[in-house]
Amino acid sequence: MDKSILVIGHKNPDTDSICSVIAYSELKKKLGVNASPRRLGEINRETEFVLRHFGVEVPEILYTVKSQVSDLNMDKIIPVSPDISIKTAWNLMKKNNIKTLPVVDDYERLLGIVTLSDITNKFMDALDNNTIASTKTSLRNIVETLNAKLICGCQEAFRTSGKVVVAAANPEDIPGFVEKGDIVITANRLDTQLKSIECGANCLIITCGSNPAQEVIDEACSKNMVLMTTPIDTFTTARLINQSIPVGTIMTSENLIKFNIDDFVDDIKDTMLKTRYRSYPVVDDSNRIKGFISRYHLISQRRKKVILMDHNEKAQTVNGLEEAEILEIIDHHRLGDIQTANPIFIKNEPVGSTSTIVANMYFEMGICPSRSIAGILCSAILSDTIKFQSPTSTYTDRITAEKLAEIAGINDIDEYANLMFKEGSSLQGKTPKDIFYQDFKDYTLGKLKIGIGQVNTMDREKISEIKEELLELMKRLCEDSGYNLLMLLVTDILNQASEILFVGGEKELISKAFNVNTGENSIFLPGVVSRKKQVIPAISTAVDKL
Repeated sequence: MDKSILVIGHKNPDTDSICSVIAYSELKKKLGVNASPRRLGEINRETEFVLRHFGVEVPEILYTVKSQVSDLNMDKIIPVSPDISIKTAWNLMKKNNIKTLPVVDDYERLLGIVTLSDITNKFMDALDNNTIASTKTSLRNIVETLNAKLICGCQEAFRTSGKVVVAAANPEDIPGFVEKGDIVITANRLDTQLKSIECGANCLIITCGSNPAQEVIDEACSKNMVLMTTPIDTFTTARLINQSIPVGTIMTSENLIKFNIDDFVDDIKDTMLKTRYRSYPVVDDSNRIKGFISRYHLISQRRKKVILMDHNEKAQTVNGLEEAEILEIIDHHRLGDIQTANPIFIKNEPVGSTSTIVANMYFEMGICPSRSIAGILCSAILSDTIKFQSPTSTYTDRITAEKLAEIAGINDIDEYANLMFKEGSSLQGKTPKDIFYQDFKDYTLGKLKIGIGQVNTMDREKISEIKEELLELMKRLCEDSGYNLLMLLVTDILNQASEILFVGGEKELISKAFNVNTGENSIFLPGVVSRKKQVIPAISTAVDKL
């Protein structure tokens, strides 16, 4: 299955952002699309209450959609054990038309890689005659490599010195060549075979498919040695036996250049250009092999596919969006500055909540949301419209919420909304920074960089106690991040009013926007509860008049 389409809300997510993401992902899955919800920040207490109340999991956090190694069309290569012979490895490479094999342990953790050149170099450099012993080659590898039949002996009896001797001399000359523990290759010559056993050979290989005489078998068994016969001729047997050594002894394991599947493509390019190997292994966090990549893979990367929910501005979206492919935008805000390379599906409606749009997409398609999905959608509508009291609220929001409440088993919307607001507006244990960033958004209006946060509360006294700390935090942020204006709406849910705290060089915009005389750092605005419909348009108009 292709990788999931990532459904994401905005940074510093509120209840509508999180719930619409979860619900739309579920709708996509019902339509056969592999979609996965993600969040771009920590959830607030209200959202936490809603998800817990309806038994819905918090989406995984997403930090960026920049292209990663996992987005490349990696070569999937079956790993091998370090114990297999180089002949088996060679055959695998020829069969699959590849030049590199990953070598792994029993848990598929990468130990090293073996390449075609590793095998050929080892074969060409095989000048010593004790390779079998020095590489701890198993008896099984020798039998398989020579296509041999084991007559007697076992791995425990295979205690060779590793020296391989072709017994081509006269029997009386054998003692000058064969020593204790040697591997002796010989044709069907009874006297040579017996003399080799007498000299202490540990392994006797009879070539050309010849069957050993019973006398030889009895003698070999009595000496607890290994005896085998191979259909291969003597010359070829001598040439092939060193191909039985395990790949673990020739693999590259030191200073191995490998990449993690989560590495960013931009970060690995320089390494690939500097080293210029044919291919590079890719592993996960547990060092398990996932595949191989080469330089040509960099031009065939698959961009992450994303659906944007409850926002359509660069400042509010995920990092690295320019490297992703936007498929859809579902929103209820003004159109922002995001551009796409291709035409996409956009659903933008003037309603009080993105969750209203998502819920009605369910109904329009004849799909009934589950109780939990209906519950979180209803909660998000109540949250974003402040229980239908916000200027952004519409008749569509109300009838949609009532329909969802019935599905979710919410008997009294008012009672549930008050409970949700009470849980969500508690500031107990929160720092000024937590409060300020609880629902914060960046805006670019003209040439000005403006940041506006909002916190809904039933406890204005708590805000009053830390007002000076909040303003100091905002002043530092304004200086460090180059904001022209920073604002924090402290919205009284019960009394439908907001106090606006503000700092920055463009503070006169507040006075122009709301036609009031401002204090040094705050004003009180009765009836103002909506950042989207009452604050942003007013500030935008004031900016246009500069």
